[in-house]
Amino acid sequence: MSKKNFLILFFVAVSMIAFLSCGEAESKKKVREYNVMVMQPTSRQLSSIYSATIRGKQDIDIRPKVSGYITDIFVKEGSVVKKGQTLFVIDQVPYQAALQTAIANVDVAQAAVDAAELTANSKEELFKQNIISEFDLNLSKTTLASQRAQLAQAKANEINARNNLSYTEVKSPADGVVGTLPFRVGTLVSPSDKTPLTSVSDNSEMYVYFSMTESQVLSLTRIHGSLENALKAMPSIDLQLSDGTIYQEKGRIEAISGIIDQTTGSVTVRAKYPNSKRLLLSGGSGNVILPHNQEGCIVIPQSATYEIQDKVFVYRVNGGVAKAQMVSVFNISNGKEYVIQNGISAGDTIVIEGVGLLRDNTKIKIKDIKMGE
Repeated sequence: MSKKNFLILFFVAVSMIAFLSCGEAESKKKVREYNVMVMQPTSRQLSSIYSATIRGKQDIDIRPKVSGYITDIFVKEGSVVKKGQTLFVIDQVPYQAALQTAIANVDVAQAAVDAAELTANSKEELFKQNIISEFDLNLSKTTLASQRAQLAQAKANEINARNNLSYTEVKSPADGVVGTLPFRVGTLVSPSDKTPLTSVSDNSEMYVYFSMTESQVLSLTRIHGSLENALKAMPSIDLQLSDGTIYQEKGRIEAISGIIDQTTGSVTVRAKYPNSKRLLLSGGSGNVILPHNQEGCIVIPQSATYEIQDKVFVYRVNGGVAKAQMVSVFNISNGKEYVIQNGISAGDTIVIEGVGLLRDNTKIKIKDIKMGE
């Protein structure tokens, strides 16, 4: 046998051995077993958490309306005050003097008006007797009108002086709690100061502000038909304080802003909480816990899914073959499960383990069947 024929026979034999080996390997390859779940309608209460800031029902900066030195401070930081209670007194002496001057000016103006009236009345009689001309009569009437105008101006100055004197007693515009006191007795203050004398926060009820995304607000609007209906349907919500505890009183969402923040793409939401024990303080922070009740929904374990480019997929089993199926999930979850919106429905069967090892259109055996719950 020639060397060429020997090589040909050798390669043919090797090819036959390789072919037989592959066939034997394929025959030994087994179809893997997987646990599956049959979808059934169920219900879930999910909670979404939003960072929140706490504000008093009214947070009012207290500023002076007149300039002067502070002569008295009648409150302390954190004091509970009533509407109309005096907080500060600004030096009253110059304003008392200004009021006295204004009162005296009113008296002088009133006397001038009285004299002008006497003159005008006298000129009226003289004109009737043809003793004076019509010009003299009109001149007296003009003088009277001028004096009355000066009297009105003097009275306005008196009112202004009284107001300025009253402004020296800085009063609380509402019930609440006093904030910090940056100024002390003897400090010169004026309405142009950037720093307020203090602030008064009405803490009987607290406003808690948080933000929702545009998509979340749109979802609420679609579900309920309008923002007004969404507000009415909103359940009571919990507030988690900064120390991790849950505030004992539940709140309610009162308002959803109709304007989207162009910077963050979010919408501001306001909830109101009672604060009878004054536990909540204006300027505090916490987390709002918003519950979402889902009835008749399809729920799957998150471990039964995989993601490709922010899209969620599962393997739906049909005729012993696992096929990839994209699903739409509710944008709120409990971290362990997804609530399905579209993609699979009741009665469908999905693979719930080992999805990372599966490929589309892979034959599988069912190891165990679990019913959705």
